[in-house]
Amino acid sequence: MRVFVTGATGHIGSAVVPELLSAGHEVVGLARSEAAATALKALGAEARLGDLDDLDGLREAASAADGVIHLAFKHDAMRAGDYAGAIEDDLAAVRAFCEALAGTGKPFVCTSGTGMLPSAAPGRTCTEDDVLPTGLGLQARVVAENTAIQFADRGVRSSAVRLPPVVHSTLDHHGFIPTLIATARGTGVSGYLGDGTNRWPAGHTLDAGRVYRLALEQAPAGSRLHVVGDEGIPFRLIAETIGRHLGVPTASIPSDQAQAHFGFLAFVVPLDNPTSSARTQQLLGWQPAHPGLIADLDLGHYFTEA
Repeated sequence: MRVFVTGATGHIGSAVVPELLSAGHEVVGLARSEAAATALKALGAEARLGDLDDLDGLREAASAADGVIHLAFKHDAMRAGDYAGAIEDDLAAVRAFCEALAGTGKPFVCTSGTGMLPSAAPGRTCTEDDVLPTGLGLQARVVAENTAIQFADRGVRSSAVRLPPVVHSTLDHHGFIPTLIATARGTGVSGYLGDGTNRWPAGHTLDAGRVYRLALEQAPAGSRLHVVGDEGIPFRLIAETIGRHLGVPTASIPSDQAQAHFGFLAFVVPLDNPTSSARTQQLLGWQPAHPGLIADLDLGHYFTEA
């Protein structure tokens, strides 16, 4: 297939593009700069200069492709405080892609997350069957996910890959784990909240690359897929592993000091999000093949300062 990929030079894209190329697909990646275009060409992919604001360009690129994988998100806008605007722009891009692909039967793979699923599955392990309603307003990438899935009824073989809060590997430089490590270095304490028994799911970046490729090739229309290797790691264990590698103490942070210690992650740290990928594994014939989070942390690459 000739595949158009947004976010092609980002963390997940750095695994998806080589995975597609090694499987014999042609890749055209969206590049926001000449440097990104050069990086894509070095991998053997083509580059299309543009960004998510160019909706006509996105429609044109989708129409010229045999399938689309949408990874990009305006993380810079989110970090600047315009989270609602980043979500709205993501939704606009998803609509543009799906409108261009409507009636063609071509695959469209979008990106979502597992972090909101406890709202649909309180107190139990979340599965691919758990769906959050769109009517509750702008929630992370839920609205875009539901919009993409709805286009399965309009002749698009759409699917949504839900990423866990932690997608880890040597390719991860700006995710939650590097942020937690930087926080522990800066404060001298690797912290958790409460008793730290809340659970975070995790997946390896290279496993994610394979799931995106398999979703493009074979996922049935309307599929929701989970890139999860570790179903639920107690957050305290994550904090203890970071503390051990840094040589700093691990401690419970008082709730009234959470914002000061964790910054923007204060609202994410207490997340209890045990998540299964059993249905994804069965549907795609896929199994996680790379180290889990604790084993990956113990490899040491996260703790080598640039």
